[in-house]
Amino acid sequence: MKITQIKVAILAMVLVVAGGCATQQQIDEVRSIANSAQSTANNAASQASSALSTANQALDAARRAQNAADAAQACCDANTSKIDRAFEQAMQK
Repeated sequence: MKITQIKVAILAMVLVVAGGCATQQQIDEVRSIANSAQSTANNAASQASSALSTANQALDAARRAQNAADAAQACCDANTSKIDRAFEQAMQK
């Protein structure tokens, strides 16, 4: 009787273990999904890197444009001052 109980217990354990194990096909499916996810993540990282590079180039261009605008404004301010002084001198004569 005890041997029968042991056999039944072993058989039950085998069924539990076998039922909980994944088949090779399931493992391959999971591996395929993981590889696809990794590929998507790599693609996203590449696109993010490219976007960062483009953003940095745009920032550099914006800084150059701001510097040029500041220089143009300074020149304009200087010319306005010169014209104002010349006008004041002409009015005093």
